[in-house]
Amino acid sequence: MSAGPTFRFTTIVAVSFLTISATPSVVLAQKDLVGVVLKACATDLKQCAGTGEVRQACIKVHFKEFSLPCQLALVKAAAIRKACKGDVQKNCADIVPGTGRIEACIKDHFADLSEGCKETISQAAGKS
Repeated sequence: MSAGPTFRFTTIVAVSFLTISATPSVVLAQKDLVGVVLKACATDLKQCAGTGEVRQACIKVHFKEFSLPCQLALVKAAAIRKACKGDVQKNCADIVPGTGRIEACIKDHFADLSEGCKETISQAAGKS
């Protein structure tokens, strides 16, 4: 795969993360995944002032300029959200997102998760 398609794929996944992150009660408490992304992207996100749609638009425009750790964090978060969305809805529907509650629910129900969700979490945790 050449650099062009790889970059396009990474951009598409990152944009997917931004789209999915706007959906309430989606995978692994937004605050938890966003915290990981914010830590990896602290310097990169300084150029994207504002919140919500303004910040999302800025990230879409400047994604290719972000550091590799930031890009990877965005891509991993997007992959987990996408792969585990149904599992969270099924196993943690009554959990209010925030302060790690959905992440704890996922850990409590790990045996009940779909193979796709488990595999995505394992891959994201195993690669930097």
